[in-house]
Amino acid sequence: MVDVTGTARSRAFVGALERSGPAGEVTPERIRVVGLHAWFGRTPAVRGVSLRVQTNRITAIIGPSGCGKSTLLRCLNRMHELVPGARMEGRVLLDNEDIYATEVDPVMIRRRVGMVFQRPTPFPTMSIYDNVAVGLRFNGVRDRRTLDGVVEHSLRQAALWDEVKDVLGRSGTSLSGGQQQRLCIARALAVQPEVLLMDEPASALDPASTLKIEDLARALRDHLTIVLVTHNMQQAARASDYTAFMLSGELVEFGPTADLFTRPRDPRTEDYITGRFG
Repeated sequence: MVDVTGTARSRAFVGALERSGPAGEVTPERIRVVGLHAWFGRTPAVRGVSLRVQTNRITAIIGPSGCGKSTLLRCLNRMHELVPGARMEGRVLLDNEDIYATEVDPVMIRRRVGMVFQRPTPFPTMSIYDNVAVGLRFNGVRDRRTLDGVVEHSLRQAALWDEVKDVLGRSGTSLSGGQQQRLCIARALAVQPEVLLMDEPASALDPASTLKIEDLARALRDHLTIVLVTHNMQQAARASDYTAFMLSGELVEFGPTADLFTRPRDPRTEDYITGRFG
């Protein structure tokens, strides 16, 4: 692990930790996407999407496989650019700051905009404790009392503390699938993101674990903004405040979840949510 104690990044991170709320100015509109196009090589994945994500709300993105919803999600914290041959055009504004501006550090963007993946990804050689603390240590936090406090707080936020508080030294992979996913959520929360991106976080879980993830997302929206990609329309209807429907890389419809599911404006949206295709 690289020791970055004393660097500008470390000082900025510790300063954010010491604030009572998430880093950055809180605005009604946390993220604004303007004319976003994304490609893998010459293959277009996202076509001209514009979207506004509200602060402290859950925004779901639905659509059939291959519609571009996961690619759009990865563009929101610059993970798309890590894929060889991938590129994008357009703007993604986080609190009115263009995250793709040349002077912006992508590592700090990924701290501010965390991500939870489809399958649980605990680090197999690390304990439960270290899985949560790894981001803090990378950002220069070494004080044990600080680490202990943030690890406990993050595990409590992820509704996992009571289940693991006596076994923090065990491997993260010793947990059940649902517990591993909540551990990954705790790991993301430990660095105090403003936004949490969730890419089908319950698709590999049983129904009981799925409901825990949904309950957790609803509880977390009091503290941060969530963008949830899901193939499960019932999950989007239950858990989200706003829903975006994508098809063939395009944003077909976006609005309050209750409106989109009960009064869709576009016939393609109605066809999808009623099961006529997809």
